Amino acid sequence: MKKDTKQQRANIVNKTLFYIYKNIDTNISLEELAKLNSVSKYHFHRIFKEETKQNLFDFITSIRLQKAANLLITNQYSTISEIANMCGYSSHSSFIKAFKQKFSYTPTAWRKSGHKEYSKNLIGEHRRFDKIDIKIEVSKERFCAYIRHKGYDKSISKTWQKLKALAYEYNLKEYKEIALHHDNPTITPLNECNYVAAIEVPKDFKSNISTLEIPKTLCAVFKLKGVYGDVLAFLRYVYHYWLPSSGYEATTLPSYVIYHKNHFLNEDNQFDLTFYLPVKVIY
Repeated sequence: MKKDTKQQRANIVNKTLFYIYKNIDTNISLEELAKLNSVSKYHFHRIFKEETKQNLFDFITSIRLQKAANLLITNQYSTISEIANMCGYSSHSSFIKAFKQKFSYTPTAWRKSGHKEYSKNLIGEHRRFDKIDIKIEVSKERFCAYIRHKGYDKSISKTWQKLKALAYEYNLKEYKEIALHHDNPTITPLNECNYVAAIEVPKDFKSNISTLEIPKTLCAVFKLKGVYGDVLAFLRYVYHYWLPSSGYEATTLPSYVIYHKNHFLNEDNQFDLTFYLPVKVIY
């Protein structure tokens, strides 16, 4: 496969995934995704399946249910039907059936306490972060070049190393290292998590690397230092304990971190980061 073809296919997948996450509350069609990428429906569907090893609509369904599972935890004042609609389900009964099939709990049981047991089986016991510094502020928009990574584990370091090498090739000397968490790894099996390693670039940046925009939005902002493994425990605290009683609800926008010290690039496994969680006020 030629280098240009490989890059083109990667750009199609990256643009598609970002579009799906951004518009997960809508009825996403094969036609609109093919049009988005300026290719035929057949060509698009074949590329997506070959590059991701997943069926397109199975993938979309999985994202819908993962988003719903997270919102059922964090958005205590939204009804199950409202959350189903936020994640692209128009039928209440079909949502309940699909949710139970994936998570082995009904949405009601999941919201009550099922998510805690499910999370415990994935990443172990709960830890508290009560003394952490938290602010509510409007985050600015950011433009990023990025590489997508499948799974949440130490193999992410290879993706960061590759991105750092690309920054060197494009003569980017000073930049922020940013990671987007499309999935909540405390309720999504780590090997299924979609992680994005990114570096902030000028708005007019031109390259063959895929780019994205993090929109200006209201965020809960947390500052955290620790070692590899602490992030998972922290995320569970934020989503399962802090957010439900905070007076705010999560949106469908992905959370992200800005690394001041990146544990995926440091041999001591230590990190220093600021975590941004898009939220809306409960009236």
